[in-house]
Amino acid sequence: MIRTPHRLLVKVRDRERVEPPHVTILHKTTAWRLELRGGEFLDREPDPGRVPRQVIDWVRQNIEVFRSNWDRMYPENPLASRRPDCEDDESQEK
Repeated sequence: MIRTPHRLLVKVRDRERVEPPHVTILHKTTAWRLELRGGEFLDREPDPGRVPRQVIDWVRQNIEVFRSNWDRMYPENPLASRRPDCEDDESQEK
């Protein structure tokens, strides 16, 4: 869990193993989920526009830290082999 300068918390939550890999950005009782493969918000509500742009940019700049945390917490649902920037199995066979 990391506290941002905007008094928001960013963390990989427990008990999320069946969810798409994501971090949760928390402010009091409001939670936004930002997915770790493409960096987009998973939900329309609460409005992602309420998250300060600097926080989104900061999470995206530190995405590898959160990806590593996800893989450590959920080895049965890893990111490493399924990110869009990784080569797929077909291209590796050539």
